Amino acid sequence: LFTPHFVSKHSLSSSSFSSFIILSHPQSVQKCSLFNIESNSWCEVSLSLPRILSSLLSSNLLSSSNGLLCFSIPRSSCFVVYNLLAKTLRRVNFPICLFDYESLTLVSTDNGFKLFALSSAGSSDQALVYSSTVCSWRRFEGSTQILSESCHQKGVFYNGCLFFTTLEPFHVVYFHLESGRWEGSTAALPRDLTFVRVASDGYQKLYLIAGVGTNGISRSIKIWELRKDEDQRADYWVEVETLPEMVCRKFASVCYHNYEHVYCFWHQGLICLCCYTWPEMLYFKVSRGTWHWLPK
Repeated sequence: LFTPHFVSKHSLSSSSFSSFIILSHPQSVQKCSLFNIESNSWCEVSLSLPRILSSLLSSNLLSSSNGLLCFSIPRSSCFVVYNLLAKTLRRVNFPICLFDYESLTLVSTDNGFKLFALSSAGSSDQALVYSSTVCSWRRFEGSTQILSESCHQKGVFYNGCLFFTTLEPFHVVYFHLESGRWEGSTAALPRDLTFVRVASDGYQKLYLIAGVGTNGISRSIKIWELRKDEDQRADYWVEVETLPEMVCRKFASVCYHNYEHVYCFWHQGLICLCCYTWPEMLYFKVSRGTWHWLPK
């Protein structure tokens, strides 16, 4: 997607170019709903997927990044990374035939893509990274024990690392995609948190989205931005936004205070806040500092 030919053909000045949020369902891979930010509307489209992905029983959509979709095909022991616009694909064989993994994240960069997977098969605890530039997997020491049951949350790419949040006691940990090193964020988290998520624009900004309250009940939902002190040495979180009270009440009622169902992601200047069990999406427009519900 970042080749000069593709960028010139589909530049932002072209009226045919737009960006979409894709809404998919495991039982309806062929047909998806796309939300167009520019027109503020949904449209249903049928995806013309290649034959290897056409069977609902044989493929699962796992992750997406900058127009690339990653599917798993367990019967063929492989992942397939599909370019939705260029209609090309790359088949990536599992590192082992029977590959048991807890989480997979696709990261698209300006020179290819990477796949990150956590695996705790047997007694091993590994993090595996596939790079499209060298077409091979690398194995590193895993961190599934730290992430525990929160590993179903995909990693958030920021500054060359994948960031994750843990269950209580809450922490933010990150994995260096190049070195394979795990580290914990030194920035102290705010107090009285009920759930924690992160979102990022990829390079410049990292945000913390969290509920604030007591006894597992969120009385408010806030957004913090990660910044550095004047010496550029220490990181700290700065509060930048609070969800309006009425909107917070609705969102809390949507997820019934079961915050394991809450997930967040960044899209074109928006911080999107969603719940797996409710078909509405809440987003914060960073440039204007306003909250909106996407139309159903």
